Amino acid sequence: MDNSVLKKRLNTYKTSKGTLKNVGDDVVMEVLRTWENWPGVASELYRDLGLSKMQMVTMIQKAKRLVKSGVVPVSEFKEVKIARVPSVSENGSGCHIEIAWDNGRVIRFGEVSKLVEFLKAVA
Repeated sequence: MDNSVLKKRLNTYKTSKGTLKNVGDDVVMEVLRTWENWPGVASELYRDLGLSKMQMVTMIQKAKRLVKSGVVPVSEFKEVKIARVPSVSENGSGCHIEIAWDNGRVIRFGEVSKLVEFLKAVA
């Protein structure tokens, strides 16, 4: 759901003083889903929805309680896929360890034993 639509739905539950009263479970769950999928920082989200920080916290807590109590069924499990990063041996660099040394120099070691030898030599 678009944030502007969710904001309008939330505004229907606001009193003249700006407090939220009797927010429906479906709206509370939609706030939780929006928060879970929000790519930015939470402060941007609650401002975008027209909520205060504490109103947002309260909505998320209520939604989590609904899920835990089983009132609202948990949505299907979504697998998170992480891009595979090639290992050092695959990309052929042979460099496993890097040390930032003095004067901005970087020293690279292909094996731990070489690092240990180097550290013993400079100690």
